[in-house]
Amino acid sequence: MRQKMKIKWLGQATFVIESKDILVTDPYNPMLGKLPKDLTASVITVSHPHMDHNYVKGIGGNPQIIKEVGSFKIGGFEIKGIPTFHDNIEGKKRGNNVVYVIRSEGITLCHLGDLGHALNEEQLKEIGPVDILMIPVGGTVTIGPAEAVEVVSRIKPKIVLPMHYKAGRSLIPLPLATVDKFTNALGWAIEEVDELEIDQTTINSFDSQVIVFQR
Repeated sequence: MRQKMKIKWLGQATFVIESKDILVTDPYNPMLGKLPKDLTASVITVSHPHMDHNYVKGIGGNPQIIKEVGSFKIGGFEIKGIPTFHDNIEGKKRGNNVVYVIRSEGITLCHLGDLGHALNEEQLKEIGPVDILMIPVGGTVTIGPAEAVEVVSRIKPKIVLPMHYKAGRSLIPLPLATVDKFTNALGWAIEEVDELEIDQTTINSFDSQVIVFQR
C-alpha cells in the first residue's frame, strides 16, 4: 500500500517532501529567514551553491546531500540530476544549475532550482513526464512569469507549484515578480493551501492545477 505524500513550501525554493522518508530541496540561509528548528531529512537536494539554496547544515537527521548531476536512490526516493544553467548565457553570469527529477510513491516531481533559460529538447527528454512541477517564476535571477509559462507548456505537468517569487517579506532583496504575474499569464485553476497531501490515486484527478502555498 502506497503512502500519502505531503509537500510543504518554506519559501524561496525550499520544499519539504515527506513520504516514507523526507527530502528537502534548496534550504536557505538563516540570514534570509528561519527554517523550522526541528526540520530533519533523509535527503537534501541542492541545485546550486548560492546562500539561498545550500544551507544544508540547517537540516537535522544526518541527511545525504545531492548537489550534482547523476542518478541516485536513497530510501524511498529515486532522484535524477540534470545539468542546466542559472542564466541564459550558458552559466557565464551565474553558473550552473541542477534540475532534479524526484520519484516517490508512484509520483514524479521536478524541482527546477534557479533555472535561468528555456529548456532544450535534450533536457526535456531527460526530465520526461512530470506530475508535479516546482518552478521559479519571479524573474531577475531566474526565468520570469512569461518564460515560466513556456516551460510549463512544454513539460505539461498535472500540478504546478510556483516558487522563487516575491511573497510577503521576500527572502532576498531583489525585485522579483509576485506570483499573480505568473498565474494570470498561465490561466490555470488556482488553489491556495498550507500543505499539499496527495497519493498516486488522487494525483490522477488533477489536470492543469496551480497550487499556491500560503505563508
